[in-house]
Amino acid sequence: CEDCGKSLIGECKLHGPLIRAKDRVIPSRARLTLPHYLTLRVLELRAGNQQILGVFAKKVIQKRTQFGPYVGQLSTKLTCYDESRLVLQVLKDGGKYFLDTPNEDCGNWMMFVRLARNQEEQTLVAYQHCGEVYFTTVKPIEPHTELKVWYAADYAKFMEASAVFIKEESDVCPLPPVAKEPVDPLICSSCGSTFATFALLESHQSIHKDQV
Repeated sequence: CEDCGKSLIGECKLHGPLIRAKDRVIPSRARLTLPHYLTLRVLELRAGNQQILGVFAKKVIQKRTQFGPYVGQLSTKLTCYDESRLVLQVLKDGGKYFLDTPNEDCGNWMMFVRLARNQEEQTLVAYQHCGEVYFTTVKPIEPHTELKVWYAADYAKFMEASAVFIKEESDVCPLPPVAKEPVDPLICSSCGSTFATFALLESHQSIHKDQV
């Protein structure tokens, strides 16, 4: 304490605690990359102050508008899985890698775009080009409309996915034909968990291998 001239453990009983000044909160890399005509909205607040975010248009966005590339870390397995986001993989140097975004400083704003549960709410299509993933609008997006994405036909085959699973209704809603794959959920033989795509199941099973 500079007033007492003493070195104390904890607060000074005579002069009280110090006035603490906090650093300014800096937005994450992902939030800073958000285009000016898009905005993030908190859709749900879960335990531990976990925010469920969505990306919304602030003005009309024309059809065939391309966003990207998607920024993420190349990984052989996902370190963080969010059931409301698309699982994305790319081919790099002959290998197949996940685009992993364990935190907001490892990706760009595209990591906040939620998956489309059916064709009606889909506004974006995801596809791979030259080892990168891009999102392109499939129809004009009106102001205050949430951007939602699903795989393009060829990319769905690459991801071994063909349908969108709606959790609330425990049902499968088909999008435009993309692949003649079964729409039944894929089941982990070790724990019985179900997954919508083979890539996601494969990443999950690697956790059991690590435990063994």
